[in-house]
Amino acid sequence: MVKVFMGLPGSGKTKHLIDLVNNAVENESGNVVCIELGQKLRFDLNHNAKLVDITEYDFQGSFETLVAFVNGMYAGNYDITHIFIDSLCKIVPGPCDNETEKFLDWLNAFGEKHGIKFTITISDDASLAPEGIKKYF
Repeated sequence: MVKVFMGLPGSGKTKHLIDLVNNAVENESGNVVCIELGQKLRFDLNHNAKLVDITEYDFQGSFETLVAFVNGMYAGNYDITHIFIDSLCKIVPGPCDNETEKFLDWLNAFGEKHGIKFTITISDDASLAPEGIKKYF
């Protein structure tokens, strides 16, 4: 299952994400992971959430690399039940377009196969999102 929160900068997406991560840590039985660009969330998240600063890895900034990254995280920890990704279109720079939609579709299929929920934030005007992304709102 994939859930996307999309809105312009300053619309409260990250604050909502923080609340969702902390709630997941308290109420879900598996491991909760939050992928971010930089370390802006480190003091706001419950210490039991695994916070992953993608800049600490040799991340190439593409959806293909992010697919490999998610696969690798899961291969190393089958107890992951929820992965949060903050600012997807900053982690993989570019417009929110068909490539973003393909990635979200892959996440959805991966999540269904392995029992993982994904919650994503995207900083962009939600009214401009393609229909394939809006289905995850």
